[in-house]
Amino acid sequence: MNSPAPTRARISVIGAGPGGLTCARILQRHGIAVTVHDRDPDRDARDQGGTLDLHADDGQLALREAGLIDRFFQLARPEGQEMRQMDPTGKVIFHSVPDADDLFKPEIDRGQLRTMLLDSLEPGTVRWGRSLDSVDGPEDGPRLLRFTDGTTVEADLVIGADGAFSKVRRAVSPATPGYTGVSFLEAWFSDVEDRHPEIAELVGAGSAAAADGDRGVFAQRNSGDHIRVYVMRRVPVDWIAATGLTIGDTDGIRAHLLDEYAHWAPELRRFLTDNDGPYVDRPLFTLPSPHTWDHRPTATLLGDAAHLMPPVGIGVNLAMLDAHDLALALAHADTVAEAVHAYEQVMLPRSAEMAKLTEGAAEFLLSGDIPEFGYGETATA
Repeated sequence: MNSPAPTRARISVIGAGPGGLTCARILQRHGIAVTVHDRDPDRDARDQGGTLDLHADDGQLALREAGLIDRFFQLARPEGQEMRQMDPTGKVIFHSVPDADDLFKPEIDRGQLRTMLLDSLEPGTVRWGRSLDSVDGPEDGPRLLRFTDGTTVEADLVIGADGAFSKVRRAVSPATPGYTGVSFLEAWFSDVEDRHPEIAELVGAGSAAAADGDRGVFAQRNSGDHIRVYVMRRVPVDWIAATGLTIGDTDGIRAHLLDEYAHWAPELRRFLTDNDGPYVDRPLFTLPSPHTWDHRPTATLLGDAAHLMPPVGIGVNLAMLDAHDLALALAHADTVAEAVHAYEQVMLPRSAEMAKLTEGAAEFLLSGDIPEFGYGETATA
């Protein structure tokens, strides 16, 4: 099959996260039709996770091309760049406060970013309740998307923006994510200034972290007087079941954590015990590095589907930069195949370099060392 021009191609993005939505927005700004399929039943189906920082040289670059940078700065929190590193006694060993005009990597809630992107798309762009089962059809197209509800869609290009356990990835690569040995437990705190003033003071306007080499905590201010805490530990992936607990046994997990963190300062142990509601289990997975594949003219990947790395402040930024590069390649190429090839020539070496840089970063989160770069991004919902 001859590869069509992008303006005449049937383009399907799988996944309505920041990467997929950014790609769709930039494509539409260049007059290229696109459909986004997402497994959620609607845009409000679930919590979108905590906060993240968008960097001037990748995430913000993509938003400029998307025509959304002014709206981003209306929502962003530059003060969220403040960071404190403590030891297990509660002593502050590092404290960084941003300048008043520092806009290099301000924070924004994931939900706010997603809503901003969704609202920018043409009506009907996103098809909700479409959980992908498989990508079939010949490699030179057209591709047949099979969804779990029994429906099918033909596409000239399938863009996998469907995260760590991508279904689209199977169409280009046999790689599967592997467990890093480090797991997070997410805990939520609401109305913190009134209900959790001690924790609010510890965290400040941005984030606070502490670690002892085997375990740690990372707390992060969100908008709306919320704080999210990530309890970080080196444990088996099935540690909850192995200890005879369930994720819904909040009291049992608290008791287990208090035993593990018994030598930590009482003020830091509040991060383990004072949360509002249950914990969320978030084991950390990564893809083999470098993750590459042979060029297919009708399918490609972006974001975590292409290069899953530890949550150290680059994942969403890279996904949005991928989206920027892929959309512009499609806007300027004569054929879809030409655009995909040009995009992968840039994205694959870049992601390999970043994967090498972040190798072992999951362990670094537990080290207690002062970070060389911010922890800005954390686990997703």
